[in-house]
Amino acid sequence: METLPGGTLVREGLADWVAGRRTIAGTLVQIAKHRLTRAGLVQPDLAASVPAAELELYRLLRMDGGDAFSRYNSLVRELISFENALDRVNSSRARDENALKSGGLPAQV
Repeated sequence: METLPGGTLVREGLADWVAGRRTIAGTLVQIAKHRLTRAGLVQPDLAASVPAAELELYRLLRMDGGDAFSRYNSLVRELISFENALDRVNSSRARDENALKSGGLPAQV
């Protein structure tokens, strides 16, 4: 996970979310909770969600100071990059598993 773009941020956010800490990284991860759950990174009942996580993220960024709007957009772009990379990895794994089941070789061999 950490080798994916934004992986370190997502790992930190997952740890914060599970621990019940309201942090920028934790709230960012909650924005993607459905996609992360589908990918198997989050248990559906693991932690309570923050209602309107997008608004909470922006509020936390404003409290942190600086240009909240730019930081919000940057963090969301990083999250999307992570999600897209995770989808590619999962698709590749699925193709390799299907190839092995049908007697072929994985794509990476």
